Amino acid sequence: MLQGAIFILIFAEMIFGMRPKHLFFSLFLLMGSLMFSQAPQLTERSQISLLTCAAGDEIYTSFGHSAFRVQDSVLGIDVVYNYGTFDFNKPNFYLNFVKGRLIYSLSRSTFDNFLYAYESEKRWIKEQILDLTLEERMQLFQFFENNYLPQNRDYLYDPLLNNCSSMTGTILKDQFGNRIVFNDSHLEQQYTFRQLVRQYLKVNSWSMFGIDLAFGSPVDRKATIQEHMFMPYYAMEQVRYTTLDKKPLMKRERTVLDYSEHVNQTFFPLSPLFWFLLLLAFTGVITYLDHRHQTRSKWLDFSLMLITGLAGTILFLLWVATDHTSTPRNFNVLWAFPLNLLVAFIFAFREKLPEWTAKYLWMALGLIGLTLLLWILKVQAFSPVLIPLFLTLAIRYVYLIRYSKL
Repeated sequence: MLQGAIFILIFAEMIFGMRPKHLFFSLFLLMGSLMFSQAPQLTERSQISLLTCAAGDEIYTSFGHSAFRVQDSVLGIDVVYNYGTFDFNKPNFYLNFVKGRLIYSLSRSTFDNFLYAYESEKRWIKEQILDLTLEERMQLFQFFENNYLPQNRDYLYDPLLNNCSSMTGTILKDQFGNRIVFNDSHLEQQYTFRQLVRQYLKVNSWSMFGIDLAFGSPVDRKATIQEHMFMPYYAMEQVRYTTLDKKPLMKRERTVLDYSEHVNQTFFPLSPLFWFLLLLAFTGVITYLDHRHQTRSKWLDFSLMLITGLAGTILFLLWVATDHTSTPRNFNVLWAFPLNLLVAFIFAFREKLPEWTAKYLWMALGLIGLTLLLWILKVQAFSPVLIPLFLTLAIRYVYLIRYSKL
């Protein structure tokens, strides 16, 4: 098989005029599946670096990206090891995502191919070359090659604890142990996971609102110095302040692609805060008219109960029925009470409200109050966008309590 591969490459050189170093590199890629455990011996001209890529416009690119690059100009090697690879077409992709069992993979590509993808999106790339001995570079190279074996390349993805960027700190610690020290002198403070995510998404955006809604109280603990590295920009900054054997880990830094940071513009009339304020005003008007006419707009009660009950049911399932580490103990289920889903249909199809209505709604108001208390006590942070929704529910609950006594 090796002789066949060499024959193919020699033939390619004759036909397409491949340069010797490109020929060697192509042979390296072609035979990689056969020789991963026997990686080529790097030369003194080799270097290993961390690549950090700018945030993009899509939600899954909003935080940037990290990858490792291995170069050896003598051997013609220039490859990127990318832990952020996933496949939408894999069986049960979306179901596994919901369950918290999403599989990511380590991929390997030429640096040119990697560069092309970011150049086409006009996203900057910065490179930090690591100050490693030849033995240490070879150690990392062999690790990457072994990790790229089909049986090793897949891993269980966690958006906060195990992603393409957090792998930076994990790999450095696993390979060099206590010789690696992550200094924190550059951090003004240690942030919670939720605070770190909010630095890259606007609070008054549907994407951040959805994330805030799904995140439970575990993300409101302060991240450790290494855990900050789940964000690519923080991983890049951390490498500047990391030491190996008490010497700076970073040898030098350069800009590979120089583009401006992508800025996502928000249009207030499309934001969640605008629509929740509109809902608050609308509910206030309808409730006032109901009060004037001593009636009840069943469709409004049904809608509010159905939406909050459905949201609460989904959040409760994310808490108890998935493997996500960021969705348990989510106290959004207090105001988005799952039982509202059942109550919605009772309120919709019964002309006279049940006798227990007042007690139930007093409890619902109490749960909203408890939510605010947990927010004040910093047990869990909630989206500020929810405040108009809390007022909307409170207005309707108070009116229904009075109406049930008529």
